[in-house]
Amino acid sequence: MPQNPPRTCALDLGKARVGVAIADELGLLAHPRPPLDGRDKKALIRALGELAREEGVGLFLVGLPLDMSGAHGPMATRAADLAQEISQATGVPVEFFDERWTTVEAARKLREGGTSAKRQKGVIDGMAAAVMLQAYLDRAQGLGSVDALVMPPPPPPRGRGGRR
Repeated sequence: MPQNPPRTCALDLGKARVGVAIADELGLLAHPRPPLDGRDKKALIRALGELAREEGVGLFLVGLPLDMSGAHGPMATRAADLAQEISQATGVPVEFFDERWTTVEAARKLREGGTSAKRQKGVIDGMAAAVMLQAYLDRAQGLGSVDALVMPPPPPPRGRGGRR
């Protein structure tokens, strides 16, 4: 019996919650999942390892929170460090995705679908991950042009005072 191809899982890393979305078996549609607790890094990495095994995840797509200027700030460095830990612990490779505007787009989609602002809090992280993942999947299918959104990891910290 043929085995399904590896699936892509998008992560919107936050301090309190981690938004999760996973591609369907065909790699065409992104589906949001309930958020994971981002406060306990070890538990988060364990949960992602279980998800990778259970769902056949072959790639984690990690949102890189760039500054509006496109610079790699402290949050991007934190996300890249956590992404590296996730990859090492799970054995699943990581790609980075410019997540600027994904939460704004997720909120817009939820409002259009009739989700109140109060109810959005519990689902916005997964929806932001789904927005990111769907753009990635569309690009892979030649349906969108988000080449500029797939990012290399941020540069290493520059030491004291930000100077090299």
